[in-house]
Amino acid sequence: MTIRILPAVGDPDAARAVAALLGQLPDAEPAPAVADSTALLNALAGAAGPPVATQPPDGGAPAGPAAAVQALPEVVLVHERIGPVPALELIREVALRFPAVGVVLITADAGPALFSAAMDAGARGIVGLPLAYDELAARVQAAAQWAAGVRVHLGGNPDALPAPTGTLVTVTGAKGGVGTTVTAVQLALAARAAGRRVALVDLDLQSGDIGSYLDVQFRRSVVDLAGIQDLSARVLQDAVHAHHTGLGLLLAPEEGERGEEVDDRAARQIVSALRSRYDVVVADCGSQMQSANAAAVELADVALLVTTPDVVCVRAAKRQVRLWDRLRIRKAEDTTTVVNRFTRHTEIQPSLVAKATGTQVARTLVPAAYKELQPCVDAGRMQDLDARSTVRAALWELAGELGLAGTPAVRPGRGGHRTRPMLTGRKRKALTTGAAPGSGTVQGPPPGAAPGTGPGPTGRFGPRTGGPGPYDQAGPYEEG
Repeated sequence: MTIRILPAVGDPDAARAVAALLGQLPDAEPAPAVADSTALLNALAGAAGPPVATQPPDGGAPAGPAAAVQALPEVVLVHERIGPVPALELIREVALRFPAVGVVLITADAGPALFSAAMDAGARGIVGLPLAYDELAARVQAAAQWAAGVRVHLGGNPDALPAPTGTLVTVTGAKGGVGTTVTAVQLALAARAAGRRVALVDLDLQSGDIGSYLDVQFRRSVVDLAGIQDLSARVLQDAVHAHHTGLGLLLAPEEGERGEEVDDRAARQIVSALRSRYDVVVADCGSQMQSANAAAVELADVALLVTTPDVVCVRAAKRQVRLWDRLRIRKAEDTTTVVNRFTRHTEIQPSLVAKATGTQVARTLVPAAYKELQPCVDAGRMQDLDARSTVRAALWELAGELGLAGTPAVRPGRGGHRTRPMLTGRKRKALTTGAAPGSGTVQGPPPGAAPGTGPGPTGRFGPRTGGPGPYDQAGPYEEG
């Protein structure tokens, strides 16, 4: 959505500074600044047109309140030294006469008293002097989203998307081959199973494989939305593939070189449009940082960094986090690291990963069980992964931990080792001599008995005999 901005600044130097910053805002269309309150009210009244419906000369549909609202700018910036009407009085006048316009006050005094007075007058935000790009962009974006929501209710633009409300989750790999796409797909499926409206977007623009993992071939991709200035609901619907699982898929282009057409401005616009339509947006950002997926990581509510518990990958995760910090994309403490392919023999523990990267590590650890994944990966049907799969169970539990699929269920007996499921798919059994029948423990042979003569399970082929072996009943593990 293009944001039309009308600044009201009387001081020429301040007007030039405001115009310079507004020119850098993505999706912004700033108008020339007006010098006083009278010029501002006249400009808004001229854009709104007559207050009553009139019949056009060509006999078309009458121009009513809807057309008047649509012609107004979304945001008006009012400088504190505007005249002749004082700034707060001017804000109150604009809010009363043009309620579909978001007003932002520019002032050197951003204290609580002035903030309260500005809110009472009808302002949607305050920007302090000297102007900072981040603060100005945030206040303008918030005011524009509010104005867009008001205009939808007033009927000013029925195709306009409401303000973004969905949760954006980005999944980035520390390096290639760590399971980024599998993680993104399963998180999206878990959120969908919880009843959420979910979009899965592939921002690995040169080598994205979400279509291959879900057996999808679609003529549209994220590149088709890059050159569109105003993403309406209809345009977005044409580009998103409705998968039979209920996911909305926005795929990467077939030609990897076309990924350069998606810059940071287009990525911000696409992500905002998706968040306006879906409850959860999961973005697979791959492992190579470009302007598009960097913008998505910056905007993300939850930024996941997938790594495996080995020295090379943890070092790559550390480099990725430092890169984000240097480019001011995201701070390390705002990033959640997911440890994939974890086994009970792993020497690098999650605490060491957290210490090395400075990030938070998810409590849920994803086990190493590629044999469970291989049939679905080869068939390109990741949605058919068995519900009993330990990888699927861990990733869906991770979705619950992140708040995408409700609260994760507490497994019974997690406090004890006898019933705790192992990451390798095995069950631990305690070795207790002389345990009571039915207690679930293995009874050892009585003192002085020969090996192999003690009580034990009797299968279809009679009692087991012989010395210890790989399936010895006295062994500490059995296959689950």
